[in-house]
Amino acid sequence: METVQFQFPFLQSKIQTSKTQCRKSMSALPQTTTSTTTTTILTSLSSRNNSLRKLSRSNQPENALSMFVKMRMEGLDVDRFSFPPLLKAAARVKGLVEGMQFHGIGAKLGFDLDPFVQTGLVGMYAACGRIEDARLMFDKMSHRDVVTWSIMFDGYCQSGHFDDVLKLFEEMRRSNVEPDEMVLSKILSACARSGNISYGKVIHEFIVDNNVVMDAHLQTALITMYASCGCLDLAKHLFDNMWPKNMVVSTAMISKYSRAGRIEDARLIFDQMVEKDLVSWSVMISCYAESDRPQEALKLFNEMQVLKMKPDQVTMLSVISACAHLGALDKAQWIHLYVDKYRFGGDLRVNNAIIDMYAKCGSLERAREVFDKMQRRNVISWTSMINSFAVHGDASNALAFFRKMKEEDIEPNGVTFVGVLYACSHAGLVEEGRKIFSSMINEHNITPKHEHYGCMVDLFGRANLLREALEVIETMPLAPNVVIWGSLMAACWVHGEIELGEFAAKQLLRLEPDHDGALVVLSNIYAKERRWQDVGELRNSMKRRGIAKERGSSRIEMKNEVHEFLMADRNHKQADWIYEKLDEVVSELKRVGYAPNTHCVLVDAEEDKKQEMVLWHSEKLALCYGLMSEPNGSCIRIVKNLRVCEDCHTFIKLVSKVYGREIIVRDRTRFHHYKDGVCSCKDYW
Repeated sequence: METVQFQFPFLQSKIQTSKTQCRKSMSALPQTTTSTTTTTILTSLSSRNNSLRKLSRSNQPENALSMFVKMRMEGLDVDRFSFPPLLKAAARVKGLVEGMQFHGIGAKLGFDLDPFVQTGLVGMYAACGRIEDARLMFDKMSHRDVVTWSIMFDGYCQSGHFDDVLKLFEEMRRSNVEPDEMVLSKILSACARSGNISYGKVIHEFIVDNNVVMDAHLQTALITMYASCGCLDLAKHLFDNMWPKNMVVSTAMISKYSRAGRIEDARLIFDQMVEKDLVSWSVMISCYAESDRPQEALKLFNEMQVLKMKPDQVTMLSVISACAHLGALDKAQWIHLYVDKYRFGGDLRVNNAIIDMYAKCGSLERAREVFDKMQRRNVISWTSMINSFAVHGDASNALAFFRKMKEEDIEPNGVTFVGVLYACSHAGLVEEGRKIFSSMINEHNITPKHEHYGCMVDLFGRANLLREALEVIETMPLAPNVVIWGSLMAACWVHGEIELGEFAAKQLLRLEPDHDGALVVLSNIYAKERRWQDVGELRNSMKRRGIAKERGSSRIEMKNEVHEFLMADRNHKQADWIYEKLDEVVSELKRVGYAPNTHCVLVDAEEDKKQEMVLWHSEKLALCYGLMSEPNGSCIRIVKNLRVCEDCHTFIKLVSKVYGREIIVRDRTRFHHYKDGVCSCKDYW
């Protein structure tokens, strides 16, 4: 046989040890007799091919390539049956160079016209991302069975060429090759991932018209296709008629319901599952974490622990996210201990998430400790720390970290600049913000997106440079979105610019007519001008359309339990004592000059009623419960879902001074650290 030269980069480090590896790998293979040895296996070409097949299907397919190296070094023959397993092994390890050399060797030996070798080449090129080369080989084949078609379909799916999948199916139908369940499943997967519901329905009709047997795999693909394309009712109909229901399709339905915001439907399917694997638990936890229901996510994680189900990094990222959203520091510390105990701390994504979690739970110090201990950091690590400083109002450190990351040759990305601009906005650093925005474009070649322009509008708006904020909106190359008009609207409201605020609110409502925040601000603008008829008409319109103002709520963690309060809430078991404490606190604060500020109460009511309403805000109730329950000297931490109003801000500052308490409040946009009568925001929020 002619000697063929070869170079395998994937195997260069393995050549020295290939003989040992092959002996180990082949010793694990089933033997034909008890006396069969590695040496006797290598004496027969058919035995060598059998060994190559088994190695290519094993958990270490590279051993098939190592065996081939050994065979060539010892001058042993190969035939056309040797190449399919070798190409399969090259495909599994993404060894493009090795696969191409197998192609060359096969062609030189005259095996490149063999249909099994050609099918292996199609699969190898597709697996290695060379989809055009795979298609060239596919088109050259004189005989293509359903397996070859399936491999080509799979290649297009893996490469994201979903339109080509559908075109290929039309070719397949013209070639009189009947698709099997696997091919149809792959086509449905392409429809799902491309959102092509019309073609998905065509495939469904094909299945019904041709009496294709619906195995579990095909049923799952069909249900997932409808769910992914937003046809949840059709998906649910098929799901209800499926029996038995497998974990894959049930988990897919949970995921799709979650994305559609149908959390109760997702939980119902989860609870009905006879068997649940880690993926099922992780998807349901993620469902709660991403749906503003963090307590349910953490509760489900606890149930998972009781069942001795071990989480993975994906599960932990959802749990960490839920805790960050909840803002409960005690739970955050427990989760961090869990991460360290079960050695998730080596995962960069987990560490980055913990930084964010601690920052959102009010502990900038612990976030910094995690960052400092990280042996490896990426741009997300630096950005997480910059964002942490920004939301805590520490613009100085946010800018210092921004400079330091550039000194360490970490290139900031668009998200980094959002954090830095946010820091400037909340600290009133207008000129610094201008320079950073300019450097993002001119030095870092980052094209501003809506969020960057939104930061600039917010920067100017907070500084009462409202005309400059409007100029940004009018000159930006992108159409302003709801967030940008909302930033201008909020700034106008804070600074009493009624006419421009009304204009911004109406622009926002043109984009999103049911936006409750804009409708409320517009109502407040009318109320401030005592246009009570306009107020009544707007509120009646909201009522008819089922639009309600988001209710203010505040959470406080006490003894590992989260307590939530609404405005004028009397549902807490200690409500009577909380209101008694509130009366006591108000009396104490009035001695040092406190007077309830009712300017934010924009209803046509008597002043006494307005004072009562402002004193019953949810953060005041949470604070009084904290004063009752937390020992003297301890920090009180509160999470508010809306912006803290002016009266509550003044109230909490005075409480921190009169009662000698440190109080940390996280509102919708930032943290407020109150101590000795002073807030970290310097009354600029």
